[in-house]
Amino acid sequence: MRLTTKGRFAVTAMLDLALNSGRGPVTLAAISGRQSISLSYLEQLFGKLRRHQLVESVRGPGGGYYLAKPVDGITVADIIVAVDEPLDATQCGGKENCHDDRRCMTHDLWARLNEKMYEYLRSVHLSDLVAEQQKRIQILQDKRRDAAQSEAVPV
Repeated sequence: MRLTTKGRFAVTAMLDLALNSGRGPVTLAAISGRQSISLSYLEQLFGKLRRHQLVESVRGPGGGYYLAKPVDGITVADIIVAVDEPLDATQCGGKENCHDDRRCMTHDLWARLNEKMYEYLRSVHLSDLVAEQQKRIQILQDKRRDAAQSEAVPV
């Protein structure tokens, strides 16, 4: 099983979009800068995400992208499938020709793994990832505040 850069970047970019969309449309240049993902690569990914109706775009000054659905209505599987990312642990791509044009002995094992991967990715919503990131951000802010307060207190 291999999840390539395309799927990872698409999920990262969608999470960034979800975290930053409260202030209006988000530009791909902003996502590119925050996530260190090539702008041209993001343009390709967002074209696919738009065609799968996961994002919508606004043209012109102040334009950018926003989510086309609520964060709890988008799963990680939706994102990965939208960018044509195959998640396949079988050697044959599901064609059952993995061993000298025949089905290998472990085909069912890998096929079940594929099912479990998709099942898991369908169970994780963009809202789950947003909540995790917001929790991490809050913990960091709390640590910084505590550190600043401890430095400000005279001994």
